[in-house]
Amino acid sequence: MGKLNSIGLNETKSKKLAEKLNELLADYSIFYQNVRGYHWNIKGDKFFELHDKFQELYEDLFIKIDEVAERIRTLGHTPNHKFSDYLKEADIKESSEVADGTKDMEDTLESFKIIIALQRELLDLSEDAGDEGTNALMSDYIREQEKLVWMYSAYLK
Repeated sequence: MGKLNSIGLNETKSKKLAEKLNELLADYSIFYQNVRGYHWNIKGDKFFELHDKFQELYEDLFIKIDEVAERIRTLGHTPNHKFSDYLKEADIKESSEVADGTKDMEDTLESFKIIIALQRELLDLSEDAGDEGTNALMSDYIREQEKLVWMYSAYLK
């Protein structure tokens, strides 16, 4: 069974989970900053609508960043905190065009695609490790974000 950590999970599996959660933390951090840029710089006839939606999204991402970092700590590991590390590790890239609402929404949907796929990987890893805490967190995130993908996609049509 191997050595157990302080919450009764296999240390090797917990380490792998923490590494994957650090990848998620990097993606969430870049996504968060991109959405802040959309919120600050949006222009055009949909300004008021999108300005508010982007604020809702970045406030939610802020909470998730904290929850993911705390989950890494709960597993007995250290969350990455340097933006330079996030830029190297994240699959989500920094947005450079942030004032076009349609482009911003397209980028948001692409970011969700990356994040949801990574969270599905974490579901599998957490199930294998018997880590109900990480599993429940990822399941909740996926359910919520799938609905956002549907809504944002409907907005673009």
